Amino acid sequence: MKYNYQNISVSKDFYKTQEGFSKCLERLDPSEQYRGTELENYDAFQRQLKRFDIKVSGEESDNLQKFFATSDSAALFPEYVSRAVKQGVDDSCILKEICAAHTQIEGMDYRAITADTDPNEQAPAVVEEGGFIPETTIRLKDHLVRLRKRGRMMAASYEAIKFQRLDLFTVALKQIGACIAKAQVEDAVDVLVNGDGNNNPAKKVALTASGSLTYKDLLNLWGSFGEYQMNVMLASPDMVLKMLQIPELQNPETGLNFQATGCLSTPLGAKLFVCSAVPEGSIIGLDKRYALEMVSAGGVRVEYDKLIDCQTERAAVTSIAGFSKIFPEAVKILS
Repeated sequence: MKYNYQNISVSKDFYKTQEGFSKCLERLDPSEQYRGTELENYDAFQRQLKRFDIKVSGEESDNLQKFFATSDSAALFPEYVSRAVKQGVDDSCILKEICAAHTQIEGMDYRAITADTDPNEQAPAVVEEGGFIPETTIRLKDHLVRLRKRGRMMAASYEAIKFQRLDLFTVALKQIGACIAKAQVEDAVDVLVNGDGNNNPAKKVALTASGSLTYKDLLNLWGSFGEYQMNVMLASPDMVLKMLQIPELQNPETGLNFQATGCLSTPLGAKLFVCSAVPEGSIIGLDKRYALEMVSAGGVRVEYDKLIDCQTERAAVTSIAGFSKIFPEAVKILS
């Protein structure tokens, strides 16, 4: 059977379209027409890899030079780079755990919304017949979300890497994505602590004794959330070390779990993450359902012209993102 994906003329012009390379390719070769076939689990880009017999993973992965065997296959290379970098970004579990919503935009200007934040005012009231129904006001914030471009310059001559296996090259690209994700986590933590420019910094819960951490401090942080739930904790490395020394957390079950998985269980029902972006001597508690919105403009971008025409050399890999605090009361900082 002759499939449509085998007849598409792939061009770098696909990257210039407003919809982007993947969506353009998907429009020309819809995945719906492959239902019930051996290709039903492939997207349009993966079908092109199959078309040119390019294996990007596994022990039998191809050399990088296989992408440049034809002009059509060379046009696939920037998308491969973009996907590998994005995988490195997505592997950052912290961003996934602290963002209640992820908004994709096309431009650079984005104004988030806010709503009444007092739980008592939001509580539904008993409404008598013909009586007034309490309202929740949703409005735009005063200031735009600050978007920042984060990225790395990928510098490598084609001659130096053309015989490199794609499986290993993917690992290097994922590391670039991990670096971008780390920078974005720093931006997210800054918004959690200091606010997004709309007069909404995190409220502080003071330690009972400066420079120390007790179980009572954790309980005070947990109790400060009121109607919200503290289900995620971001702690600076020094505070995690202090937390491990709290007698109430030194029970056999906690110790075995930490030794086996590296994850510290807490009796407060929150996931704990060690985060170097958190200020020293601080722990951020948040309700991940209501705390933060991540705004991305265009996803991971690569300089496709350089990757295709110059065969790598120097090409920038970037991602533009920003963060907006949704409900300020859903974030507290213990310091």
